[in-house]
Amino acid sequence: MDIETKKVIEQILDNNKIVLFMKGSKLMPMCGFSNTAIQILNTLNTDYFTYDILENENIRQAIKEHSSWPTIPQLYINREFVGGADIMLELFEQGELQAQVETLLAA
Repeated sequence: MDIETKKVIEQILDNNKIVLFMKGSKLMPMCGFSNTAIQILNTLNTDYFTYDILENENIRQAIKEHSSWPTIPQLYINREFVGGADIMLELFEQGELQAQVETLLAA
């Protein structure tokens, strides 16, 4: 990963408490997994930032390296990698994702 791309990722994570790197946008997810992730986040009724990795191939590849996770979408809460759509769904069903967001908002 080049230094400039790393800086962009770090800035995104520094400037937003909840970040979803995804394919497409909140209003138009471009894959089923990104759509699932958006639906989960919308259910949490909290602000979150999305980054469309389809707009930047460098970010698309670098975020996978950054997280050591091979797939998109990728959710970060307070700079910490949470997981992809499957993990998000599992955490949501267990109430753990809601708890992470509530803890973040209470801080």
